[in-house]
Amino acid sequence: MAISLRQLEYFVEVVDQGSFTAAAAALHVSQPGLSHQIQALERELGGPLLERLPRNVRLTPAGRVSLPHARIVLSHAERAASAARRASGVDAGELHVGTLFSISVGVLPKALRAWRRSYPDIQVRLVEFRRSADLIAAMEAGAADLAVGPTPPEWDGPVQPIGTEEFVIAAAEPGLPTEPPVVRLAHLADYEWVHFTQPSGLGDILNEACTAAGFEPKTAIRTEQASSALALAREGLGLTLVPGNNVPAGYDGVLLRPDPSVSRHLSIYTRVRPDPITQAFITAITDTTLATPLHIRERLGIQTS
Repeated sequence: MAISLRQLEYFVEVVDQGSFTAAAAALHVSQPGLSHQIQALERELGGPLLERLPRNVRLTPAGRVSLPHARIVLSHAERAASAARRASGVDAGELHVGTLFSISVGVLPKALRAWRRSYPDIQVRLVEFRRSADLIAAMEAGAADLAVGPTPPEWDGPVQPIGTEEFVIAAAEPGLPTEPPVVRLAHLADYEWVHFTQPSGLGDILNEACTAAGFEPKTAIRTEQASSALALAREGLGLTLVPGNNVPAGYDGVLLRPDPSVSRHLSIYTRVRPDPITQAFITAITDTTLATPLHIRERLGIQTS
């Protein structure tokens, strides 16, 4: 007997629901039928996956090893079915887009607006992460149809560059020079910073930039999101370093370009050749996206490439 997707689905649902009774109700199947499928899976894998307790279930060592693989198999199966439906036009379907939190704020909104006008029946689900390494790992595991993020150093699949994302320093410090709007990072060693809660890709970038400039940033406060860091910096709680595309037009705090510059290359990447709908989404991004928007380029004197 081969392992079936149904058996893996039932196994994952029992774990997620915490009991056979709740899982059977969620799956709309009988509890004996659910138990039969789990037992068949356990026989195929050579041992028990779940310990039946009076009020819940507990994973056995074999179950703990098997669970992440079961989730990956189910995720791949969902991706394959969705791609096939989109390619054949059977139904509207759903497109899963992996990205970083800062990019979902700074890069994607215009692209999503253009996309919705052309494909109102295709739903988009954003799968968001704090660090590019987590995004790459999720893509490798089949968690999304495509990724929008920092260009992966090595990727065995199609990659479409979309531009360079420039980082800016935000502050409320009147003593900082604003003409020209450039400041040497090494001159900021004595300032306090609005930093990012770890683990955070933005926090890693701030640490790396300051280390390269010869100092460790003194943290005044930490936050999760770039938008919060901007607001805190504007109120004088410290300097911060954020992607320029996260700064809204009309931001009334101090904005400066760090010297040396801090940037990262952004790309769209997929595991395999994109199907027509995925390719249409890629086109929507490349047609509407500037990794660093014009209002930031103009304010900081960044040349448009």
